[in-house]
Amino acid sequence: MHVRAKRAVAAFGMLAFLTFYIWAVIAIGERLPDHPMVHLAFYGLSGIAWGLPLFPLMAWAEREPKP
Repeated sequence: MHVRAKRAVAAFGMLAFLTFYIWAVIAIGERLPDHPMVHLAFYGLSGIAWGLPLFPLMAWAEREPKP
């Protein structure tokens, strides 16, 4: 698969993942105790953690095809 096609597949994969991830973070965040520090910690970690599962997908999309 060419790099251009891989990037398109990866873009749709990222959109699908982020849609689910944002929905899950909101659903969990609504059930947290009503304390500002709990919300700060949860949303701070959630805001950083979304990228970790996407690193392999981005690496795959940028990898050159084997000859």
